[in-house]
Amino acid sequence: MEEKIVAMWEEVKGVMTAIELDVLKNARGTAAAGVRARKGLRTLKAKVAGLVKVTVELDKQRKAVRAEARAAKKKTAVAKK
Repeated sequence: MEEKIVAMWEEVKGVMTAIELDVLKNARGTAAAGVRARKGLRTLKAKVAGLVKVTVELDKQRKAVRAEARAAKKKTAVAKK
């Protein structure tokens, strides 16, 4: 799962790099570059949303594992008494 997050982050960085030139061209007045830049920004938004979703899922999984470990530890401590 962690590799997936890193791979998704690399995709986000790649999209940002790809649209950077179009954003700069649009700032100088090239309308067609603005269209490409906005399309790239929509793609970027979708990729970032996917990355957020995956990281939230991973955090929930990690939290559940820690909670189970704590519960097992408490159960073991009570059983020793």
